[in-house]
Amino acid sequence: MLSGKGFQKIYNLSGGIKAWGKEVAMGPEDVGLHLFAQATSGEEAIIVGFGLEMGLRDFYLAMQKRVRREETKTLFGKLASIEILHQEQLVQLYAELTGSKLSVAEFAAKIAEPAMEGGLTTEEYLQLYKTDVDSESEVLSLALAIEAQALDLYLRAAERSTDVSSERVLRRIAAEERSHIARLSNYIDHQQDLP
Repeated sequence: MLSGKGFQKIYNLSGGIKAWGKEVAMGPEDVGLHLFAQATSGEEAIIVGFGLEMGLRDFYLAMQKRVRREETKTLFGKLASIEILHQEQLVQLYAELTGSKLSVAEFAAKIAEPAMEGGLTTEEYLQLYKTDVDSESEVLSLALAIEAQALDLYLRAAERSTDVSSERVLRRIAAEERSHIARLSNYIDHQQDLP
């Protein structure tokens, strides 16, 4: 079943999902799907995804102002910078689909409003994960949880999409989210520099 969904390496986890020690997506199955309700093309799916990346960057910048420790302020700044890289990837994907070359700032002008990645609000994330925002390890766990939630949202939106172009784009964005999760996990495990 998993190999049919594009997974290359499949491992059997002893103890099942209860033995899983990393973040998982949470909430009702339809959480966040309303964001993609009007995305009837690949281009529109990219615009929604870009809004999600904008929202997450805004969240990290807002959190940076709320924390007291300089190390945590720096970490939130790094996480916010990473979201610009994600935005650039989506602008590049948009250019591939449309032939329209726009800067990130120009593309941002097309967005009605930023939304949080994964479909939850800032306060919902903070309440759900009860994060100590002055703890670097908890901030990283929160960032990882948000990326897992986003991956889940993109995959669910792709499965429900009736437009082939939109489905392809959503699966491609989901693949990018997987790589974001891998980079964050690697940073957490080895404390190497964030990109």
